[in-house]
Amino acid sequence: MTRPKRPLARATSTSSPAIVCAGLAAVLVAACAPKKEAPKAAAPEVSVVEVVLRDVPIGGELTASVRGLEDVEIRARVEGYLQSIDYREGSEVKKGQLLFTIDDQPYKAKIAEAKGELARNRAALSKADLDVSRFRPLAAERAVSQAELDNAVSAQSAARAQVDAAQASLEKATLDLGYTRVSAPIAGLIGRAQRKIGDLVGKGEPTLLTTISSIDPIRVSVNIPEALFLRYADRINAATSGTAQPQDDAGAQLVLADGDVYPERGRLLFVDRAVDPQTGTLRADLTFPNPRRILRPGLYGKLRYREEVRKDALLVPQRAVQELQGQFSVVVVSAESKAESRKVKPGPRVGNLWILEEGVKPGEKVIVEGMQKVRDGMVVEATVAAGEPAPAAPQAPPAPAAASPTPVPAASR
Repeated sequence: MTRPKRPLARATSTSSPAIVCAGLAAVLVAACAPKKEAPKAAAPEVSVVEVVLRDVPIGGELTASVRGLEDVEIRARVEGYLQSIDYREGSEVKKGQLLFTIDDQPYKAKIAEAKGELARNRAALSKADLDVSRFRPLAAERAVSQAELDNAVSAQSAARAQVDAAQASLEKATLDLGYTRVSAPIAGLIGRAQRKIGDLVGKGEPTLLTTISSIDPIRVSVNIPEALFLRYADRINAATSGTAQPQDDAGAQLVLADGDVYPERGRLLFVDRAVDPQTGTLRADLTFPNPRRILRPGLYGKLRYREEVRKDALLVPQRAVQELQGQFSVVVVSAESKAESRKVKPGPRVGNLWILEEGVKPGEKVIVEGMQKVRDGMVVEATVAAGEPAPAAPQAPPAPAAASPTPVPAASR
């Protein structure tokens, strides 16, 4: 038995006019209510320095190599077994100090042999002298023939030559004996021994035993490009002749491999007579005082010299300058604390600073830290860079009391 289906209920609206009006009123109230403003983004913090106006000495740098004022190779001049090494490697030695000893027994035996040979030849000469003395009056009386006298004179000359040869052999043997004791020809810093005790040295050719370098003062060599030499030929010639002017006598600076500037100033020693046709450079040597023995032969560095003094140069730290595809720019912060990117024309670098030929004015503030956070026209919060209120221009090196060569464009490149 099936139940009769109930008729579907008709959908009826549950919203009354009062409820609709209340909803509309709530929407209108919400629309008319004041909107809350979104919090403003904080201005990015940047560090700035002022563009300063200074007179700056401008120069250049040349690759420099250090060597001893004198570098002397110590070689074995006679053949023999190395008997002893009589110095401490890496120490300073005095002129005439004993360095090596070679076995001298064979040379003592040669001296004894040479002395015996000399004695025999001297005895033969004495006999020849007596023969000539005896034959000469007998020949005058025709008691002996002239031929006998001539033979006696010839024998005398031969005996005298034998004595001279024996004397020379003795002197050579004495020299060779002296060469078994190898002494320092100069005072200086000595290197490690190239041979060990018991090695056979001096066979065939002189054997290198060690090297001595005099290092106070020490020599610094550079190669001057011919164009630079021509530009400063007058100053170079004045320096080498000892007639340099006091204002040109500031001396050259040596920048070491670790970036430190060597405290002593260099003086021009000599400029080579000719330009190397393969490199187009002219070698020049300078001397630097080296009382603390910091400089050693074989070191490399940069020789810094002064070319001119740039008047009223605009200086900023190098880190303030940005480069993109060959274009250089800085970001300037205006009096209204707004960032502005400007193209600049950079000049020479001076230490950690950069001379700008155009694009900024003295006293303007440029960003050195935080540039990546700003855009043109953006308001920034600028603070002076810690420890760097403003770039300081490097000063010209002070002239020493003693007069000598020009800085180093004269003496370098």
